[in-house]
Amino acid sequence: MGSERILIVEDEEDILELVRFNLAKEGFAVTGALSGEEALEIVKEGPWDLVLLDLMLPGIDGFAVARHLKNDAALAHVPIIMLTARTEESDMVAGLEIGAEDYITKPFSPRVLLARIRAVLRRGAMVGKETEEPVIQRDELLIDVRRHCVKVGEKPVELTYSEFELLSFLASRPGWAFSRSQIVDAIRGYNYAVTDRSVDVQIVGLRRKLGACGRYIQTVRGVGYRFRDQNGHN
Repeated sequence: MGSERILIVEDEEDILELVRFNLAKEGFAVTGALSGEEALEIVKEGPWDLVLLDLMLPGIDGFAVARHLKNDAALAHVPIIMLTARTEESDMVAGLEIGAEDYITKPFSPRVLLARIRAVLRRGAMVGKETEEPVIQRDELLIDVRRHCVKVGEKPVELTYSEFELLSFLASRPGWAFSRSQIVDAIRGYNYAVTDRSVDVQIVGLRRKLGACGRYIQTVRGVGYRFRDQNGHN
């Protein structure tokens, strides 16, 4: 990690140059854009490993840029960290629901920004891999990925195909929080109608079917859901 290409979209030149300097010093290949319009042109020069995106841009704002990226099949996989001076929870949630992986409020320290970038890049690498363990075991809960079956103790749990995909996706990445949009992107394409809203419905169904083991699926307020890690940390 360190040679990844990062696009910074920030209309304040001082901030742009500060971030560019600090990331370049860490070995990242950094390109800057001062507006949403410029970003949409530069992003075509990919591939990119991450986009740092200011929300308050002149003309095309950060939300519109994020929607464009997430609606483009060639760019939808690129993680976005939103930079914002806004502190309203609704704005942060809106950014995460569009598909941004994280957000940082201004002012921020370069060290915190760097740590967040590295965390998102690590998570992206993890999400891109198939689970290495064909069987996921958590106490009395067993998920056999290859056989496509779930047991609580010795009792089989009957799940729909999309419920199983949702559960195995979260369980294979314990501790990581995913937005509803990220979950949809991960499990769509199996001939099941999966939408952001139906993710909530499926989570309710999963918890009910898993009984006491439903506690492993945790709601992350303002973000989405995660599978509790082995140590039970929130």
